[in-house]
Amino acid sequence: MPFSPFDVAAMRRGIDVARRGEGFVEPNPLVGAVVAAGERIIAEGWHPRFGGPHAEVVALDAAGAAARGATLYVTLEPCCHHGKTPPCTEAVIAAGIGRVVIAARDPFPAVNGGGIAALRAAGIPVETGLLEAEALRLTAPFRTLVTNGRPWVIAKWAMSRDRRAAAPPGVGRWISSPESRALVHELRGRMDAILVGIGTALADDPLLTARPPGPRVPLRIVLDSRARLPLDSALVQSVGEAPVLVAAGPDAPAARIAALRSVGCEVWQCTAATPAGRLHELLRLLGDRRLTNLLVEGGPHVLRECFAAGLVDEIWQFTAPCDYAAHPAAAVLPVFDEPPPFDVESVSHPGGDTLVRGVVRRGVS
Repeated sequence: MPFSPFDVAAMRRGIDVARRGEGFVEPNPLVGAVVAAGERIIAEGWHPRFGGPHAEVVALDAAGAAARGATLYVTLEPCCHHGKTPPCTEAVIAAGIGRVVIAARDPFPAVNGGGIAALRAAGIPVETGLLEAEALRLTAPFRTLVTNGRPWVIAKWAMSRDRRAAAPPGVGRWISSPESRALVHELRGRMDAILVGIGTALADDPLLTARPPGPRVPLRIVLDSRARLPLDSALVQSVGEAPVLVAAGPDAPAARIAALRSVGCEVWQCTAATPAGRLHELLRLLGDRRLTNLLVEGGPHVLRECFAAGLVDEIWQFTAPCDYAAHPAAAVLPVFDEPPPFDVESVSHPGGDTLVRGVVRRGVS
């Protein structure tokens, strides 16, 4: 049976409200739900925070007695197991919902079709696949964590039109506009971790915090094979405000490791011999900790290694309307000669820059 235009509109509303949980619900997925009587929306809800009520329960509570016989539109298959909250399928059945429309199945092993089966066993008609592609994109970080055991990786960089990664000496510290930098701070505020290389840490002495703060305080990670991060760096000096993880190599000097640990940094030593192996090992560690979103801010060497290892999922490319070719001191951004295949999701112009956002074209699991 084909879906009606109202079905599509109701599910799209569910996807829109689901995004309100971004930065608050991880490692849980973003989920939205809409309750409709006929072709009239009577309630909606989203998963507001990790450990809080799920979207279906919020929407059903808002609908009250009017939920009986109504249609529930939900962007992700309702859970059927006891976690931090009771099964949503029980709430749907108890509310007397007459029909359920689901955008996408939940890949979590304790659900994965079980929620659909439980609703159908209770005699509720269930239809699936409405706006599935949009729902899969909405939950891509969650799905990557569940199916691949690692966080969703966002690569962000700024460059001039002639692909320079830094302004020449005397020109200024920033290539991108204040508006672009504000967007980056907003992005940082919903990340679980931010990654840079030791070259960037030494050259720029960054804080890597969100200013103003967002809903999350990201773990700040430095790829630092020799544990060279200075004890007087901005990262180390602010370790009381946001945690720092130094990802050191197997041969990092013990004295440097001890010094960093003594001031509150976490030092983790990888065992892999290759850059790709070290990155995969680090991302497995972050996945084991259930970190859902990782922002790679550079520098160019680290970005290139992440692309080469096939670990980048999403791209944020800022291009400023300037050229530095006449200044040989300006570094060339060596991320790639040609962009990897990716699907553009949006193009905007913050402060006169061009921001291209997209997803690397290898499919979303």
